[in-house]
Amino acid sequence: MSTINQLQNILKITYGIVPVVAGSDKFTNLLANWSDYLGRNASILPVDPMLFMKIVGIIEIIAGIIVLVNPLRGAYIVMIWLIFIALQLIVSGQYFDVAVRDLVMAVGAYTLSQLTAIKNQKYK
Repeated sequence: MSTINQLQNILKITYGIVPVVAGSDKFTNLLANWSDYLGRNASILPVDPMLFMKIVGIIEIIAGIIVLVNPLRGAYIVMIWLIFIALQLIVSGQYFDVAVRDLVMAVGAYTLSQLTAIKNQKYK
């Protein structure tokens, strides 16, 4: 297996499984109290923050599954999702460390998309 294939597979598994795990945790709050990350924005939501985070969890689970099935498309979805989360955290004025982490993860998702594109070109 080539280096590109190995790297692409590692990132595909990572960006497929992590959103599924994080999305699933939105229902249990075992890893974090996810509604805390809404900060001041929680007050402007039209629904209860916990319900909102469960909806977010469903979106994340779907995004992770898309990465596993179609890594090129899924990587872009996850990248955009992570950028939006980081921007929301920056606007809220809290959790700048998490915002930076999510931006770095967005770069990793972009890398997955590019490795997948290279892999797809190689086998055409």
